[in-house]
Amino acid sequence: MVLVLGVIIIILAVLNLWQFLSRKNTIRNLNEINEILANIMKQGSAEKVFLMTDQRTIQLLLVQINRLLDYNQKVAADYTRTKESSRKMLSNMIHDFKTPLTVILVYIEKLKLDENLTTEQRLEIIDRLHQKMLSFITLMNQFFDLVKIESDDYAIPLNKILINEVCRRNVLEFYGLLQSKGLQVELDIPEQSLYILGNEDALNRILSNLISNSIRYGSDGGVLGLTVREDGDWIAVDVWDKGKGIAEVHQERVFERLYTLDDARNPQFQGSGLGLSITKRLTEAMKGSIQLRSKPDDKTVFTCTFKRITY
Repeated sequence: MVLVLGVIIIILAVLNLWQFLSRKNTIRNLNEINEILANIMKQGSAEKVFLMTDQRTIQLLLVQINRLLDYNQKVAADYTRTKESSRKMLSNMIHDFKTPLTVILVYIEKLKLDENLTTEQRLEIIDRLHQKMLSFITLMNQFFDLVKIESDDYAIPLNKILINEVCRRNVLEFYGLLQSKGLQVELDIPEQSLYILGNEDALNRILSNLISNSIRYGSDGGVLGLTVREDGDWIAVDVWDKGKGIAEVHQERVFERLYTLDDARNPQFQGSGLGLSITKRLTEAMKGSIQLRSKPDDKTVFTCTFKRITY
């Protein structure tokens, strides 16, 4: 009996010692984790918390801490990117509003101060003033549209659309401009009716933006094409040209808002910075996607893909 009691006492003593050492090790690990986190916060670094331990609870805690640090870095990077994008957008808005307003002021001052202008000259200046005002209003509306589309509560009603007819109609609306530029038009639209889930007003604007973009920057290739094709459960629309194209370094960024109006206002892209950004967001609002493929001086293709409807 005494022997059994002695064994029990020894076992309890060992357990107490093990618990004491375990608690001490846990406290040491937690203190070390606290110190590492304090240094990361102080330095604002992207380091992770690494600690050699065989304690399962501490290991799981480290996993969650490092996941949280990763998430925090992502949020910080997104915030910085958004802040920089907003700064550039505001800067470009000021620039793009200031330039036409300055020209408009010059025209007005000329009409007001130059008494030697003939009636014909005055009418010509008034016409230029009118065109400049229309361009300014268009630019201003594009800014407002982009802000509205990017808002969290923006949504458009989606329904069944016969995409063949919408594509034909949009090309037809540019017929006069295509003729005046001597552009050959190549259409490949199936006779079979193809339906997508979308919004007709948004689709009209997407196609109008892409067609006008190809005419404006790809007309030197002498041809504009539009292809509608089946792609499994999706319908793809290709708007393409054979102009000078877009260099690979720019292809990933052409859909960024005002990218083209930045970067020294490259004339190759100028004017598409808002249109392409709006196009991308409208496509995504229709649960679709848009991609660009371009081989300079060969072929440039903008492809919009939408969910197919078969019922």
